[in-house]
Parts: sequence; structure tokens; C-alpha cells
Amino acid sequence: MKYVFALLLFLAAAPAFAVQPDEMLKDPAMEARARSISRGLRCLVCQGEDIDESNAGLAADIRKLVRERLTAGDSDAAVLQFVQARYGDYVLMNPPVRPGTYLLWFAPLIVLCIGGGVAFAYIRRQNRQGE
Repeated sequence: MKYVFALLLFLAAAPAFAVQPDEMLKDPAMEARARSISRGLRCLVCQGEDIDESNAGLAADIRKLVRERLTAGDSDAAVLQFVQARYGDYVLMNPPVRPGTYLLWFAPLIVLCIGGGVAFAYIRRQNRQGE
């Protein structure tokens, strides 16, 4: 019985995909391409999730847009370029490194350096007071 409970707990913790059945393409290969592209696009509302996992309305709109472009015959790269041109670099889970995205790429390093500097100064002050 406890194994059944553990299994149910594990399944409840699994990621829930927000793609609705009416959004899915009939062709399994095309749907797989759409899911692959969706995992590389950030939800602009949630910001921490890809559009494949997000329940936000904007994420659903972008998922539909991706499927429309694929159905129209666009390549995966063309779909990504179209979405990027429409919503900006931030929509990509891995945006390109260029001046407009330096903050996205280097902010964690800057915050880490500032935090390390503050910690170093605090420890140094504590050591001087103890002498």
C-alpha cells in the first residue's frame, strides 16, 4: 500500500504539460517538432517555464502560432526566428549573447560577485574587531 502512495505522490510531482488536446496536431511527427520548439520558448508571463508547461493564455497563443507556422511549411529554425522577431530575444530559453542580452547572461555572475564582496568585507570587519 505504501508503494502505491509513493507512486501516486511521484506522479503528482511530475511536470504537468499545458498543451490541450485541441491544440495538438494530428501528425505525430509534426506534433513532436512543435513540442521540441515549445520547450525552447519561454513563457513571457511565467518567465520560469517554457510555453509547453505554462497554462498562461499568452503561452497558449504562442503554442498555436508555432503549430500554425509548422503546418504552413516553415522549418524549425524559421519558426524560432519568427517567434523571436515577434516577441524579442527574451522569449528564447537560451537567448543569443549580444549587447541587448548581456543583462540576461551576466546578471547572475554580477550578483554573485557583489554578494561575495559583501561577505568578504563582513568577514574581514569581524576579524579586525576580534583582534
